[in-house]
Amino acid sequence: MNHLALGYGCFGEPESVLQLETISPGLFNPDQLRVQMLFSPVNASDLIPITGAYRHRTPLPAIAGYEGVGVVIDGPPHLMGKRVLPLRGQGTWQQVVDCPGDLAIPVPDDIDSMLAARAWINPLAAQLMLKLYPPQGKRVLLTAAGSDCAILLGQWALNAGAEAVYGIHRSQVHADRLAALGITPISQHNAAVIRALAKDTDLVYDATGGDVAEQILDMLPKAGTFVCYGLLSGQMFRQQKQVRWFHIRNTLDAMSVDEWQGQFREIWPKLQTSHYGDASLFALSAWREALACYREAGRTAKPMFAFTAG
Repeated sequence: MNHLALGYGCFGEPESVLQLETISPGLFNPDQLRVQMLFSPVNASDLIPITGAYRHRTPLPAIAGYEGVGVVIDGPPHLMGKRVLPLRGQGTWQQVVDCPGDLAIPVPDDIDSMLAARAWINPLAAQLMLKLYPPQGKRVLLTAAGSDCAILLGQWALNAGAEAVYGIHRSQVHADRLAALGITPISQHNAAVIRALAKDTDLVYDATGGDVAEQILDMLPKAGTFVCYGLLSGQMFRQQKQVRWFHIRNTLDAMSVDEWQGQFREIWPKLQTSHYGDASLFALSAWREALACYREAGRTAKPMFAFTAG
C-alpha cells in the first residue's frame, strides 16, 4: 500500500530540498519488521544530513528522520500490533518504515508513545557520555542547556553524584526551567560569568562550539575535560588537549545487538523519572510549519510528526 514520505533527492537547506512524496514499500524482508509510524520528532541530527554535511555516508535519494515509534504491521506473530522503535533502518519521516528486526526496540507498555518516540538520539547520547566521562564529584558545565540532550545530561549528572551542574542558555525562557531541575542557569550573553565559572569547572558537555566554546576553553583548568557533541553555532573552535569529541554514530559499530538492546533497558526507567519537555504535534503534510517551530528561538516544546495511515 502506498504511503506518504518526506524525502530529498539532493543536498541543501531542508526547507528547499525536502519534498512530500507518495511511495510504495519495497518487497518485505522476513528479517525485518514493517512498522506503521505513530510519532517521529524533529532533531538537529535529522536536519544536518540533509544539508550535505555527511554526504559521504548519505546515499541519495533518502527519506529524512532518524527516530520515532510505531506499531508492527508485518513480522513475527508475537510482535504484531506491538509498539517498537524502528531504528537504524529506513528514514522515519514516513508513514511506514521497514527496519532490522534485531535492532528494533520493544516499547514497554507503561511508556507513553510520545515519550518513546524521543528515546534514542538524545537519551542514548546523554547516557553514553555520562558513562565515558563520569560526573561524580565534579562541577559540570552544560552549553545549549535548554536543549533536550543537555536537559537530560544535567538531570542525570546530578543523579550520578555531580557536585553541581551549571547550564548556559541562549534564551531567558529556559532559566526557570533549568533552576527547577537543580541546574544553575547562566546566560550565554554574560561572558564574564561564563569565564569565571569555567575556571572552576571539571567537566564540560558542549553542543554549541564557536565563541562560547572558546570562552570556556580559555579558562578551563588543564585537568578539566571538554566533551564536544555538537556544533549548533555552526562554528568550530581552537583545539586544545582538554577536548574530547563524542559522536553517537561512532559508538554503534562496536556495540553488539545485546548491548544495543541493553542500553534501552537502562534508558526507559530513567526517562520515566526525568523532565523531558513537551511536544508540539504536526501532520507530515505540515512539515514546513514543523521546521519553522524547530527554529524558533526560546522554543520549549519539541516539534513532532503525528502520522495517519495513507
